[in-house]
Amino acid sequence: MVGLARDSWRHPPRRAQLDEGMSARIVELAHERRRFGYRRIADLIRAEGTGINDKRVYRLYRLADLAVRKRRGKNRLKLDRVPLHECKTTNEVWSMDFVSDSLANGRRIKCLTVTDDFSHECVVLAVDYGIGGEYVARLLDQAARFRGYPKSVRTDQGPEFTSRAFLAWSTGRNIRHILNQPGKPTQNAYIESFNGKLRDECLNEHWFETLPQARVIIANWRMDYNEVRPHSSCGRMPPAKFASLHRQQAADAASPRRSEE
Repeated sequence: MVGLARDSWRHPPRRAQLDEGMSARIVELAHERRRFGYRRIADLIRAEGTGINDKRVYRLYRLADLAVRKRRGKNRLKLDRVPLHECKTTNEVWSMDFVSDSLANGRRIKCLTVTDDFSHECVVLAVDYGIGGEYVARLLDQAARFRGYPKSVRTDQGPEFTSRAFLAWSTGRNIRHILNQPGKPTQNAYIESFNGKLRDECLNEHWFETLPQARVIIANWRMDYNEVRPHSSCGRMPPAKFASLHRQQAADAASPRRSEE
């Protein structure tokens, strides 16, 4: 050892030891959220208080042989795309639709999904055997108690949204009702994207035996979507946090400035 050159002496590498725990956490999150790529997993890890960049997460993600399974494309009709109105604030447009599923006994259940087009926050996610126009109006009134009524609502031409009860609700509250053209779901792309996440991350991952069980699981997923799950269109933060920051900025801009002493 006396004749050992100084430039050949090295401390044992610590990167492998540091990466071992981080790699285990990445694998754990990837199995919990199968539709998340390395960027969203990195957002979740940083939210836990760990300062890690996307490059390191990507390296460990690939070393663990992880990947998001790509969806197989469907043969769809080639339709002219209608650009969506770009919202500037919350409660400008609410988009809504229905998603169907079934219990273990074969009985069908319906999920009413309502999202804010600006913040992408899930406003309403109700589950029941049947949801008619009056039921929809009652749920929207309950949501409006905490966040106010929207200026517009966007729906398809389903019987629940073209019923007298729903039309009377929108007219009585001076809410503009935007109807999609038949056979053109791209005109309501925001809610279609949300419904796809609901199916992939919740409905297809659970086997519901009873309606109360389905309500609890879907409600927990909605809470996770709004408050934990990062959204790329919201600056890679949860929709609820994005909406809260926007409301705070709007309130600060509307309040008069304090006079300088």
